[in-house]
Amino acid sequence: MSRASYDWKCLAGGPRLAVATLPDAECASLSIHIPAGSRDDPAEHCGLAHFAEHMAFKGTLTRTARELSEAIESFGGQLNACTSEDQITYEGRGEAELLPLLAEILSDMVWRSTYPEREVELEREVIGEEIVMYRESPSDHISDLTSQALWGAHPLGRPITGTAESIRKIDRKALLAFGECQHLREDLVIAAAGPFGLKEVEHAFDNHLPSRFRKPGLAQPFDRLHAQVHHVVDERLTDQLQLALAWHTPGRHDETRHALRLLSQLLGEASSSRLFIKLREERGLCYQIQSDTSLYEDTGCFEVVSGLDPAGREEAIECILTEISDIAKKGPGHDELERAKRLTVSQSKLSFESTSAHAIWAGEGVLDFGRIPCRDEWKKKVLGVTIEDVQAVAVQFLQGPPSMAEIRPSTS
Repeated sequence: MSRASYDWKCLAGGPRLAVATLPDAECASLSIHIPAGSRDDPAEHCGLAHFAEHMAFKGTLTRTARELSEAIESFGGQLNACTSEDQITYEGRGEAELLPLLAEILSDMVWRSTYPEREVELEREVIGEEIVMYRESPSDHISDLTSQALWGAHPLGRPITGTAESIRKIDRKALLAFGECQHLREDLVIAAAGPFGLKEVEHAFDNHLPSRFRKPGLAQPFDRLHAQVHHVVDERLTDQLQLALAWHTPGRHDETRHALRLLSQLLGEASSSRLFIKLREERGLCYQIQSDTSLYEDTGCFEVVSGLDPAGREEAIECILTEISDIAKKGPGHDELERAKRLTVSQSKLSFESTSAHAIWAGEGVLDFGRIPCRDEWKKKVLGVTIEDVQAVAVQFLQGPPSMAEIRPSTS
């Protein structure tokens, strides 16, 4: 795939359009990024953003749910969507010639959904099964418990899907109000990637954009400096312990984000990482161990998650904390930091073999930073991280006691 050129502009009424032009691409990706997610849900309607995302596929003023899917799939295209803590993304992909159809269908779904009463009731059951599915998969459910341990009663601590109790309270009226408020935010971003430019994508949305957009509301901020440490335990009939240790970090705008990314890479994101070698290869405590970072507008987190024999719990915790302490005291080795840099850059290059990755880079860049970041600039910053930088973030953010989440065998 040829190198992309990026451009963006503000559209009438406030929304922004971001385009990655790939002259040799045969396919196109189009996405609409709504800057509202589960952290924007009212407490009584936990799971509302996720429910609304599901309902966007269930019928519009001009199409039934079946007609929406057939309109795209008859031409070989695909529709998808996902909800996170701070964003809903609606995406369409297909051959480049499908751009006008993708624009029409996504516009129909996002801005002209009708949330039919019968479909609301049916989808409530579907989401209920989704909640049960994640709840019964410890390796998935540990993520919800980690959020609860990190963020407590704050909206970030609630499950994205909601709970069985909360989704029973979500009705058509609540969904309509959500769509009217959040899907019409003037700060949303439309993003596209393919063999076309800004003007062509803008033209594809002629007659499809709403006539008006709304001022966005503000999500409840999180006070990271006064965050408390929590320990959440779920006991059940299981033979394995799912264990997560997590620490608070700054958000996506802090310059320490690049050092944190590399710390995660060298600590637990590869088979050559410290925790993989120490816990799996040398001690046989686990099959898989993973570290990761999550960054939001105002806060973030660093976490280490593993599944292991309950008998190895104390040894695993000691080993994880020892490796973090070693990096805080000595910093990483030169060779392991260089390896982490190469892996991080290589993973990024591999991901950009899809038009979808280019559209997301452009869309989320404008959404999160008000511009499309230069990929070469990002690479330069990653490669410029020093041993002292990684040591500093380990000292500053990972030396305090972690919040913890566990799914472990019941003792009764």
